[in-house]
Amino acid sequence: MAKTKVIYVYLLCILICSHLFSQDAVNLQSLQEVINSEMELRQCVKELYDSQVGVREVGGENRGASVEMYLESVGLGHSLAWCAAFVSWCYQHAGVEAPKSGWVPSYALQRKRIYQRGKFQKQKPQTGDVFMIWYHKLKRPAHIGFVDHWGDKWVVTVEGNTNDNGSREGDGVYRKRRLKKQIWAVSNFVSNTDRQK
Repeated sequence: MAKTKVIYVYLLCILICSHLFSQDAVNLQSLQEVINSEMELRQCVKELYDSQVGVREVGGENRGASVEMYLESVGLGHSLAWCAAFVSWCYQHAGVEAPKSGWVPSYALQRKRIYQRGKFQKQKPQTGDVFMIWYHKLKRPAHIGFVDHWGDKWVVTVEGNTNDNGSREGDGVYRKRRLKKQIWAVSNFVSNTDRQK
């Protein structure tokens, strides 16, 4: 009788453990699907912003077919600053849920910030996250673009309405190399960080 109870307890343990391991396998598979989905979305965002590198204003400051397309994507008219509209246009076409706005502070949502003033808040910035630069005269972030690669001292970016000098009132979409210390904050709209909390 005692041997039978031991066998039942042993079988019960095997059953419980196999269920737990299968649950872990399901959870790991779900986690892997989320990671793969995020990686694909980041790649899509990258392909979109890369495809726009080389776009230049045509016919005057903040003008040209592509610039006007970016501005229209956020409901703005012609001849306005367009760095944030460029970000929004890329996110809209990639299917990323982000502000549909041409105003840089719209992207500085606290719950989406992963890096600020030299400190990681949640995670290291990745391809497809957005960086913002603070302008003391304006007392707000006033330029935005995409993080393409986050290095030790430098960040490779793709940004609209800039130039070779890194101005926030430039003439096109450029791939830039910026010192990390120039960057005020980075927001992550690609990962659904709201659901992760």
